[in-house]
Amino acid sequence: MKDDLLIVDAYNMIGNWPHLNKLKQLDRLADARDQLLAELSEYKKYRDVDMIVVFDAMYVPGNSKSFRQFDMEIVWTSKDQTADSYIEALTRRKQSRFTQVIVATSDQAEQWTVFAGGALRIPARELLADVKRAKKEVDVEAKQLTDKLQVSRHSPWDAKQLLELEKLRDHLTDDK
Repeated sequence: MKDDLLIVDAYNMIGNWPHLNKLKQLDRLADARDQLLAELSEYKKYRDVDMIVVFDAMYVPGNSKSFRQFDMEIVWTSKDQTADSYIEALTRRKQSRFTQVIVATSDQAEQWTVFAGGALRIPARELLADVKRAKKEVDVEAKQLTDKLQVSRHSPWDAKQLLELEKLRDHLTDDK
């Protein structure tokens, strides 16, 4: 079975995810980057997928660097290298019979290039939909676990008494 590696074109996500693009338009690009990383971190935990997030030097010129944050590899390309060219080269290096590379971008030229190299591609909006779906799944599981713990909790009251207490609470709140 192949391991999945998700490579994310970060500025492409920011430009295509409405809530992040709004931050970018308000000159809050750093906030958009931070929020993207936080959302991808949660997604990574739930989907259990290795992830590399690539930012190019288009908005933050400087030396290229790579570091781990939120249990993801974060890459900043050099000022002379685009995220697209970095992702294409990285895809060629990482795609193997043991690793299935998936590139998240809505850039059609980049999608076809990585697809030709054997990688899969996922458009920005589709990744956003899956991020939202994963969050809902986590919320449902958390609620089920909470409900299960409440049922198994040893309460001195039975269900009828709890209903009466709830009615009393609601009555007291209405009187204010």
